[in-house]
Order: sequence, then C-alpha cells, then structure tokens
Amino acid sequence: MDTDQPSTRAGGQPASEAGAGVRAARRRRKRATGQPSRAGRNLPAAIAVGLTLLVTVLVGLFFLPDAFVALVAGFCVIGVWEVSRALAVKDIHVPKPPLYAGAVAMPFAAYYGGPEAQAFALVGTTVAIMVYQCLDTARDAVRRIMAGVFILCWVPLFISFALLLLDEQDGALKIATMLLLVVANDTFGYLVGVLFGKHPMAPKISPKKSWEGFAGSVGGAVVVGVLCSVFILDLQWWFGLVLAIATVAASTAGDLAESMVKRELGIKDMSNILPGHGGVMDRLDSIVFASPVAYVLAVLLAPGAIM
Repeated sequence: MDTDQPSTRAGGQPASEAGAGVRAARRRRKRATGQPSRAGRNLPAAIAVGLTLLVTVLVGLFFLPDAFVALVAGFCVIGVWEVSRALAVKDIHVPKPPLYAGAVAMPFAAYYGGPEAQAFALVGTTVAIMVYQCLDTARDAVRRIMAGVFILCWVPLFISFALLLLDEQDGALKIATMLLLVVANDTFGYLVGVLFGKHPMAPKISPKKSWEGFAGSVGGAVVVGVLCSVFILDLQWWFGLVLAIATVAASTAGDLAESMVKRELGIKDMSNILPGHGGVMDRLDSIVFASPVAYVLAVLLAPGAIM
C-alpha cells in the first residue's frame, strides 16, 4: 500500500476533505437551527425571552404594583410545579395542593401584610402540608413533607422578600436595582466566562461556571450598583458597592444550588417553557437568593431610606 497517498472514502474523496465538509455542514445546521452556543444556550432566543420578561416585570413594578404581585405569585406557582415535577424523577412526590395555595398566598401576604403576615403564611402552609399528608395513605410521608417544606422555602418564601421591599418607600426603585444587578451578574459573567473562562468554579456542579466569569460578574455589578445607588436610590456610593458584591455572591450561590439539585436529579433544565432558558426556575435561581439579601441589606444599611 502506498502510504504517501491520502486515504479516501467511497467516491474517491480524501478523508480529510470529507471530514472538513461534515464539520462545515454541522456548523451550518447549528446556525440554522439555533442550537446552543459555547455557553450552552440558544443565545438569540435567550436574549429575546429575557428582555421580554424584564420589560413585563418592570412595567408591572412601576405602573401596576397589584398586577406585579399577581405576576410574582404566578411565577411562584410555576416554580413550585417545576421543582415538584423534577423531584418526581426520584420518586419524591410532594403534597401539591397546599404547596400551590402557599405559593399564591405568600407573595400577597408579604406585600399587603408585611413580615408578620409572610411568617404566618409560611407556618400556615407548613401545617397544611403536614395535615394533607397525614390524611393521605401514600408511603414515605416524612420524605414528602420535608420535600414540600423545602420547595416552600426555596421558591415562594425567598421570592416574597422582594415584595416586602416593594411595600417600602421607593420600593420599586430598590427592586429595579436588585434586578439590574442580577442581570449584570448574568450578563457580565456570561460574556467574560465565554471569552476568558478557563478555571471552573465548581466543576462537579456547574462545569461552565468559571472564576473568570465570576470576576466579570463582580466587576460589572459593582459599576451598575454604584451608579444605581448614587443616581437612582440617592444613597452613598458604598451602599451600591456592598449591595453589588452581596447580590453577586447570592446570585451565584442560587445558581449553583439549582445546578446541584438538577445534577442530583439527573436533569438538564427544570422545564422547557422558556425558549433558550429552560424553565422559570432556571431564570429565578439567582433572584430567589438575591431577594432576601437585598431586603436585609436595605433594612440594615439604609434604614432611613426604607422606613
């Protein structure tokens, strides 16, 4: 055999040229079908859906606060449904009726009744979960109750802290600042991670999340936080600095927490109802952790502005 001649496929085409043609065809199909980018998402669809959600939330936040509360309650219900559905993969079935009721009640309780009503809704829903499960004859009652309380705290409880903030003076501006910081965290982290990411932050949980991306999130959020603190909230610049760093830390923890749950359950997304994003919880994972952090910092560091 003449080893100097390139190997050929059927039809006489060199293998190297055939391989290059296959790779080029795959790239064309990828561009045509909008398959995920290097960061693992369909970028055009993700941007379109993200902007639509952001505009919808901001319109309700500034012009229709009651509708905004109802929108948050709807997100909570969908989030509870997604996590309950995901847990069912491991044969963990939670008491859904009291969970759905609590997901609706807790945002309204936080906005109209304050922290006391929020706590009452939490306790009341927990009791309802226990009673409902006690009346059910299904097995694994303790595991079902614990899973139900976990979902209740993870989704509606954490998110309802944003509505505690909304009910205060300039609450809409504070929530808008928090959302901008979450968006800055995701955007700058994504861009820097795609361009320069080489060192995984938690390779066993979220291989695509890098320390370089985290540094980009901190840098971008600090700029946004300081500007919002000075020009929107009329507070000292250092408040925006602290809020930005805390929000990035909370958002990253929320993202990693959801990634850990999904990896444990063996699923990629909580659902597929949001093109380019997955499920509602795949977008709320950062906000659910950032909301209580933003509320607590506003109460502790800017009490005069929030009372």
